[in-house]
Amino acid sequence: MSPADGARAPRDIAAVAVVVPAHDEEALIGPCLAALATAARAVSSQVAVVVSVVLDRCTDGTAAAVRDAVRRWWPRSAVATLGNAVPRTIGELRTLGLDDALRRLGLVDLGRAWLLSTDADTRVPPDWMRRHLRHAAAGADAVAGMADLDSPHRLPPDVLCRYTALVDAGTAADAHTHVYAANLGVRADAFREAGGFPAVAAGEEHALLARLRAAGRHIVAPVDLRVRTSARTRGRAVGGLADLLGSLGAPMPAPGPGPGEWPRTGALR
Repeated sequence: MSPADGARAPRDIAAVAVVVPAHDEEALIGPCLAALATAARAVSSQVAVVVSVVLDRCTDGTAAAVRDAVRRWWPRSAVATLGNAVPRTIGELRTLGLDDALRRLGLVDLGRAWLLSTDADTRVPPDWMRRHLRHAAAGADAVAGMADLDSPHRLPPDVLCRYTALVDAGTAADAHTHVYAANLGVRADAFREAGGFPAVAAGEEHALLARLRAAGRHIVAPVDLRVRTSARTRGRAVGGLADLLGSLGAPMPAPGPGPGEWPRTGALR
């Protein structure tokens, strides 16, 4: 069964859960949470929205920055901070946060709950949640959005050129083949049936979508659903977008399939 064959009848979403892993993101977590708050206000007041920030062995002031951001922009009960003091894969961290968010939502129909994944160095646009929910209401089980680089001009020209070529190679007029954990949505029942994000050190978003495709779930990849993420080349997660950007400054390997294609685990994130 193809993803299109598996499209379900439209169903409105009643609840949204967002996970934000953060490892030493004192400078960026505040703007991330502020942007999420703006996006949450753009959806219907009938839709419950909760956020789980998973602190991954932070040694800086990230926890204090989260508290300050919540005090400024969020109802106190909407955001929970989970401390994590032991090594876990990024897939486990995202699943931990979403499981906590679903628990806090209570007895919600999993078929009407939408799970969103983003990153602490990412800012979502005001219509981000609303756009995800439109695709969900139209029958999507998962939505893979795009990510634009913040201040890309700070990259060396050859790195930016190579990265742009990789993105363009997997992007058509109305769809793309990339997967970014910073801009990913999935219906809660599909997420649970897939076993959550696989416990992998990198490429967890690719691994999750591979499971969803194998189950015949309906996946859409719109090119106009975009977030803005850091263009840094020294990141917090091994194998993430920062590592990819850093690697593009080295001599290029022999041509092959682009790293952002869904069947691969070396993610564009």
